[in-house]
Amino acid sequence: MARMVKCVKLGKELPVMRWKPFEDEFGQKLYDNVSEEAWRLWLEHSKMIINEYRLDLVTPNAQKVLREQCEQFFFGEGALLPPDYKPPQAK
Repeated sequence: MARMVKCVKLGKELPVMRWKPFEDEFGQKLYDNVSEEAWRLWLEHSKMIINEYRLDLVTPNAQKVLREQCEQFFFGEGALLPPDYKPPQAK
């Protein structure tokens, strides 16, 4: 049976992520408090952040920005949309 967690993002009991996303204290916090479903939501949101900010994830600054946004997404007010972001237009 899958391990369950009261998901900090979705507010209900759900299966946890299969692995820790980072090998540090923050990764453990995510693993202990975030469901697999919420993590998938973050992955989709993070793609938008990476593209809109044109982040090069091999640079320390880009990694810092993405990590800060991840922390806000799960434990803060929510990740902010980039200032120039325009949602795709429905056709």
